[in-house]
Amino acid sequence: MACYRCPVCDYVYDETKGAPREGFPPGTPWAQIPDDWCCPDCGVREKIDFEMTGVSA
Repeated sequence: MACYRCPVCDYVYDETKGAPREGFPPGTPWAQIPDDWCCPDCGVREKIDFEMTGVSA
């Protein structure tokens, strides 16, 4: 599973952990996140702007 980072605020979406407050349970792959999803912390960047930071343990 991979991790993706917002380049503005450094929020990290970890596929292993998901984002429960956003409605994405643990194990939700990045490909299933809607293309129009925005960073939940800063609201500035959209999914396309996130950068893959590596693989989670």
